[in-house]
Amino acid sequence: MPGHQDGASFSRGKHTHTVPMSLHATNRRRLCESLQSNSQVGSEAVVLLQGGDDVPRHCTDVSYLFRQESYFQWCFGVREPEFFGAIDVDSCKSILFMPRLPQDYVIWLGRIPTTDDVKKQYDVDEVHYVDEISDVLKAAKANVLLTLVGVNSDSGLTSREAKFEGIDSFKVNNTILHPEMTELRVFKTPAEIEVLRYANKVSSEAHKVLYKSARPGMHEYQMESIFEHYTSKEGGCRYTAYTAICACGPNGAVLHYGHAAAPNDDLMLDGQIMVIDMGAEYHCYTSDITISFPVNGKFTPDQRIIYEAVLKSNLAVQKAAKPGVLWPDMHRLAEKTILEELVKHGLIQGNVDDMMAVRLGAVFMPHGLGHFMGLDVHDCGGYPKGVERSTDPGLKSLRTGRVLQKDMVITIEPGCYFINSLIEPAMKDPVKSKFFVPEVMERFKKFGGVRIEDDVLITEDGCENMTQVPRTVADIEAIMAEGRA
Repeated sequence: MPGHQDGASFSRGKHTHTVPMSLHATNRRRLCESLQSNSQVGSEAVVLLQGGDDVPRHCTDVSYLFRQESYFQWCFGVREPEFFGAIDVDSCKSILFMPRLPQDYVIWLGRIPTTDDVKKQYDVDEVHYVDEISDVLKAAKANVLLTLVGVNSDSGLTSREAKFEGIDSFKVNNTILHPEMTELRVFKTPAEIEVLRYANKVSSEAHKVLYKSARPGMHEYQMESIFEHYTSKEGGCRYTAYTAICACGPNGAVLHYGHAAAPNDDLMLDGQIMVIDMGAEYHCYTSDITISFPVNGKFTPDQRIIYEAVLKSNLAVQKAAKPGVLWPDMHRLAEKTILEELVKHGLIQGNVDDMMAVRLGAVFMPHGLGHFMGLDVHDCGGYPKGVERSTDPGLKSLRTGRVLQKDMVITIEPGCYFINSLIEPAMKDPVKSKFFVPEVMERFKKFGGVRIEDDVLITEDGCENMTQVPRTVADIEAIMAEGRA
């Protein structure tokens, strides 16, 4: 590969994971090979990407903590804002364009790196300044610029296309690149898998600390604080992968609790069950783990019923997940397992197949079973061309409808929730009402919910669970007792 330098890497210290910049060189090579085999791409094509910007907080001079745009990160691994990157498709030659900062910025930012510094740091072939893009690409005789425009099938938002002064003098194609890069990101390389394993390891250890730390009388945000402190101090993870969910009691039935109007600020009470959904990210590679446990360290009989139903569902999917399996079928398996357990313990009644036919499972688990994970916690590529999204309750919330394949990384996160706005209409529905046992359901009205989430790698003949936290009732009670010793 042009310009490869041994030793270029990212690390937050000897106690953290070292990410070789060859990870990104490998991704660039994969991209070039894919584009070279695309008949729509002619000779002398150049991929042009624009990195993320430094974003001010509203109209102030205070910026949000910068995090690199994910497609740009996949290709280059650059930590700083305002960069561009180019890749010659024929030769795989890589070029970074850095902002030209005034020299007096040294007062505020410290030493301003040179182009040679950046070339060495990120293991690329050339580095120039952003104001030189047009001249450099003309000198390279770029026949066509391939820019990134496409809709994220998970969020519905459109990626940002690279723009620079003088681009109008080039031929630009903005339809080829996005599907190519998106599909490549779905399948992780060995180096990427190692980073994801590390993010999971750090986050798993942080969740173990939460088991030990939880006490009645604490506030939910203290759980968030403990997690972030551990992953930053012990793992070098400066960022979390998404907004933390630390929900006790009825809050556990709010699927994305933790948002601005419900900022993890409730009091954790004796007798409540808690749902904590948090994941750290490292070098922009993410993790996504959910644990559920009793605040006081001891499961009540009802908490145990729901928890073990969800755990059984999670393990059933882990056992079945392998290449060739359709992900919506895994969702149905998770639902059916939970419904069977609810029938067993008398919360609902009747034939489970009949319940599945009327989508009763979506009343208790309205979200999808899981999602791809990588450089984004809800990673791209869930619905490429030809993969249709279901319109059925529950299934319509799946973030992918694909057949599982080796080297995909996906979350398995079944849940069982008692959401009154879903249960009350279902209990009045002429088709679904017959399945409920009202007096038992009343007992669970303020229960909240349980979710158990693991991050798995699809292997040749099954899956590897990268998440390692206590999961059985006995193990959870044991680690919580250890924390109280």
